Amino acid sequence: MATANSVSPLGCSTHSKGRGWSRPDSQPTRTAFFGQDREAEGGIQKWEKEEKEEEEEEEEAVAAAAAAAAAAAAAAAAAAGGASMEEEGLDSPRDLFSLRSKARDEGPMEVKPELHLLQSRWALWFFKNDRSRAWQDNLHLVTKFDTVEDFWAVYNHTQLASKLSSGCDYALFKDGIKPMWEDPRNKRGGRWLVSLSKQQRHIELDRLWLETLLCLIGESFEEYSRDVCGAVINIRTKGDKISVWTREAENQTGVLHIGRVYKERLGLSTKIVIGYQAHADTATKSNTLAKNKFVV
Repeated sequence: MATANSVSPLGCSTHSKGRGWSRPDSQPTRTAFFGQDREAEGGIQKWEKEEKEEEEEEEEAVAAAAAAAAAAAAAAAAAAGGASMEEEGLDSPRDLFSLRSKARDEGPMEVKPELHLLQSRWALWFFKNDRSRAWQDNLHLVTKFDTVEDFWAVYNHTQLASKLSSGCDYALFKDGIKPMWEDPRNKRGGRWLVSLSKQQRHIELDRLWLETLLCLIGESFEEYSRDVCGAVINIRTKGDKISVWTREAENQTGVLHIGRVYKERLGLSTKIVIGYQAHADTATKSNTLAKNKFVV
């Protein structure tokens, strides 16, 4: 407690016995004190300015270090992620299943995990029939991907083919090739066609379509995988269809190899026959009238 007639920080004297404040007896004491107060205030402002400048410099240094570390990490990730499926031993579509749960269960991560590059970049298309619009206007590009993880992310967040309404299609084609006969890389080719009954839609359709997708992105047709353009699934009231498109219908050796491998991967009985139709024939005739160029 302040003693009687002592000077307060406000430049006023206090009286221990009084309840109020009174002016001090001498003005010089007040003037001197205010001078000291201003000097202290100026020193504090100078110190705060210097402190702020030091903090800003430190923040800039930390930001620069973080940016450098991020760049180094990105470069390392790119180098590590450059391993192809072949280098990782992912030479079969079934090997891709082991990565499906990993891509789905790991959840978000602060650091992007190592990705497994596909040999080709693929584009997913969706078609919904609207007779009031031109055919090309009903075709929509959904997304593109070039890693195993991105494939499973797309597949897991896309409606199953068996749930689509009649008249809808999914198509998966190599990037740069449109799912239409008129595309320059399709017009000389054809398709292996698998026709399904209405009863198979809720039993086998989704499995057969997924197996087809895995054959494509897994490059399952060995050296003839380069001849594969893509695949289409047609949802129709009378019966659904799945087809694998190739670029050259006259390449009998390659077409037959693709057909045999595809039939085996689908797990179809040897008693079931699937046919290959040239786009040139299909374009001028209905699917039921188009003649099979090859069968397996």
